[in-house]
Amino acid sequence: MSEKNINRRDFIKLAGTSAAVTAVAMSGCGDNVKTEKIIGENITSKKEIPTDKMTYRTNPKTGDKISVLGYGFMRLPTVNNQSARENGQEEIDQEQVNRLTDFAIEHGLNLFDTSPAYCQGRSEHSMGIALSRHPRNKYFISTKLSNFAPPSWSREASIGMYQNSLKELQTEYLDYLHLHGIGMGANFEGKELSGLEAFDKRYIENGVLDYLMKERQEGRIKNLGFSYHGDVKVFDYLVDNHDKWHWDFAMIQMNYVDWKYAKKINPRNTDAEYLYNRLTEKGIPVFIMEPILGGRLAKLPTHLSKVLRERIPENSIASWSFRWIATHKNVLTILSGMTYMEHLQDNLSTLCPLQECTDEENNVLQRVADEFVNFPLVPCTQCQYCMPCPYGVDIPGSFTHYNKCVNEGYIAVSTQDKDFVINRKRFLIGYDRKVDKKRQAAHCIGCGVCMPHCPQGIQIPERLTDINNYIEKLKQEKL
Repeated sequence: MSEKNINRRDFIKLAGTSAAVTAVAMSGCGDNVKTEKIIGENITSKKEIPTDKMTYRTNPKTGDKISVLGYGFMRLPTVNNQSARENGQEEIDQEQVNRLTDFAIEHGLNLFDTSPAYCQGRSEHSMGIALSRHPRNKYFISTKLSNFAPPSWSREASIGMYQNSLKELQTEYLDYLHLHGIGMGANFEGKELSGLEAFDKRYIENGVLDYLMKERQEGRIKNLGFSYHGDVKVFDYLVDNHDKWHWDFAMIQMNYVDWKYAKKINPRNTDAEYLYNRLTEKGIPVFIMEPILGGRLAKLPTHLSKVLRERIPENSIASWSFRWIATHKNVLTILSGMTYMEHLQDNLSTLCPLQECTDEENNVLQRVADEFVNFPLVPCTQCQYCMPCPYGVDIPGSFTHYNKCVNEGYIAVSTQDKDFVINRKRFLIGYDRKVDKKRQAAHCIGCGVCMPHCPQGIQIPERLTDINNYIEKLKQEKL
């Protein structure tokens, strides 16, 4: 991707402007048809999705053909048509999960990913029900050993978690098992542990990694790897010791913004360019998480989305990130948490088959990334690890509303802005509708209980204070 930067005015002039796009309401979800519905902020045209054009990558160890699009079971639909990740108490709509799974398999998607921690611990069970209705050779199961907290660090608890995954998933073996959240620190017996110290406690001192390697040798784990969050020293340690542990894959956060700007967005993160290149040099295939950065690359600020719509009007904004990621040859699969049928259909349409990004498109996306990082967004991916707040604050809800207003241009900079009155109303009324007043940012006392659990390293109390200060200035019209 080009290192060249140009200013915003020249960029918009270069890219051109696009005509307004009229959103067409969804009229139904027929088999093999991608319905007309807004995906992010763009619509996708109705067209048939082929059942035999999925893009596959070959696992160099097993020779298996893996769909470049993987289904992440972390945002499953609920009976009230919500996401079980954000609405953990709602019942998962198993019938809808079954339909989504069937449609995915019918169109060539064969990698399904989950974790004992997803959907308040219910994701693996739901996946087991959905997949067991199909022949075992039609899909690959990916799950994680999510022993984050010290109570689950014992050998007995960790092995019990792994064995329970086999039970919940209704399978005798796992195709891919991740050591989950490698690089994250933890509080252990009143002491703050570094990412490397936490890794040793979770997997080395208790012999759990040795146990898992034996399980791999005996065939109950086909591929053993890790998902990386946080301290790059831990990532480098695991990669440098590849000859010792023989990682079959690794998962990283990667998209066209995180490629060069992950650290700028969040100082605790590492640029994906470094992570991907290190894994590629070692011959370790790559799983991708957060392909659209928690949804933020599906709905870009208006002036940036126009740049992409001008080039391929019929494609969704989200499709650009999936195409860009899949153009990288060492990517084995891209995990996407697809709650609704239209999300699945849009991603299938993008990758059945893949049209790789051209050099010109890569340069455009680099310039979009350059612009994107200038917006003061909170790097929240709504993972919910910070919840529940002991004081009832809806942390992800507050961040989501703020980010939405920034993306849609509803942030007022000054009372002198021509749109100040309408933007003020949109922000304040929208916030009251999104987040109950008793759970808004004003109720954060700065206790910091949430911070060790945030994989993005967000200074949560500080950002909530910033949002509350902005709200007070809006109310008093003192910007």
